[in-house]
Amino acid sequence: MSLPPRRYDLLIFDWDGTLSDSAQLIANAMQGAIATLNLPSRSDQQIRELIGLSLDEGMRRLFPELDAAEVMNLLGGYRRQWLSPTGGGMAEPPLFAGAKTALEELQDAGYLLAVATGKSRLGLDRSFRHFGDLQAKFMVTKTADQTAAKPNPLMLAEILGELGVSAERALMIGDTEYDAAMARAIGMPALGVACGVHDDARIRAAGAMAVINSVRELPEWLRSA
Repeated sequence: MSLPPRRYDLLIFDWDGTLSDSAQLIANAMQGAIATLNLPSRSDQQIRELIGLSLDEGMRRLFPELDAAEVMNLLGGYRRQWLSPTGGGMAEPPLFAGAKTALEELQDAGYLLAVATGKSRLGLDRSFRHFGDLQAKFMVTKTADQTAAKPNPLMLAEILGELGVSAERALMIGDTEYDAAMARAIGMPALGVACGVHDDARIRAAGAMAVINSVRELPEWLRSA
């Protein structure tokens, strides 16, 4: 079934918790770092709450009692191990069921697709290598170490500028309040997905117009939007 005339021209996706089912693997990797580096203990939930932020900002919030620069220095070597393209690091999380099919359908329907993520460029490129042709579906990808991190809306502004699309004609899709808040800050509509780390009420309170179960439902939601 073809999609009717579009309300949006550009769909911008978060990665972790939105396209990638990565939350528990990220929590496990962080717990490994905490144990190895003798950092103060934290629960999986405390770690999951910060997924979507840049690593720097996440560590400031996770360990407010410690010097942020010192924590990042300790994490540097461990982080390189997580992201190793040759193995030995964190396994690449799978995409959520139906996510790739939905992206293909949306691309075929003429939508421009982009990524705005709290991951590093090294981390996102590692994911793209794993998933083969997935990178080619996105016109622009922005990571937290290339621009201002969420919830600052700069990465969204940069995507809009590069593609020549107005904020009103773009839709941010993400699983956290950080995604919805950065979209709201720039006057961009936002849609939440419930498969990630923040609950429906929290995403809506940050500015999302609605919350769907997963990206698999996005083509159908757009047909009725």
